[in-house]
Amino acid sequence: MKAIAVNGSPRKKGNTATLLEHALNGAKAKGADVEVVNLYGLKYKGCISCFECKKNGGKSYGKCVVKDELTSILEKISEADVLIMGTPIYFSSETGEMRSFLERFFFPYFTYTPDHMSIFPGNIQAGLLYSMNVPEEGMLARNYDKFIASTQGFVSKIIGNCELLLCTDTYMFKDYSKYEFSIWNEEAKLKRHKEIFPLDCKKAYEMGVKLASAVSND
Repeated sequence: MKAIAVNGSPRKKGNTATLLEHALNGAKAKGADVEVVNLYGLKYKGCISCFECKKNGGKSYGKCVVKDELTSILEKISEADVLIMGTPIYFSSETGEMRSFLERFFFPYFTYTPDHMSIFPGNIQAGLLYSMNVPEEGMLARNYDKFIASTQGFVSKIIGNCELLLCTDTYMFKDYSKYEFSIWNEEAKLKRHKEIFPLDCKKAYEMGVKLASAVSND
């Protein structure tokens, strides 16, 4: 069993990366071989709208024709058993690198047929992890829940399933005084990080266990 975590954060040891680490530990506890892919370490671009993946009888039907540092990663993921994608929220969406990854990975399997039938060839258990600076009420006020539900729905449509974990009101800096973040209370942020973030990490671990267990039970 192979479990791959895709980190859409530029930070390799930040909140998103930590959640992904716990998720992989959960999958590993159920016997999975695990691997982390840091998108910010790769040179690639999003979908270029060439539609080679949609051309009837074409040699690239159902797969992305673009060749770059994401190509081998996409092939590896399509053959994995567990895929866990994590991203912080920047400007009310996934990071640019995560959006480009989503385009490249999922669009080739999305068809312009009745009900948009998926032609994804694998059998993956999938999960999405989101970390964000805003508290839960801020997330709802900004309609983050709507775009998150849209992405989750799209992943579920293509792959067939998608677990979700939201981590809100994250702690971003060890010293907030160095940055212009005066709307946030550093003491409150740190208190939440110590009390709530470990619970989010536990939820991430449990997600990894659940996804790997679903593979084992197939």
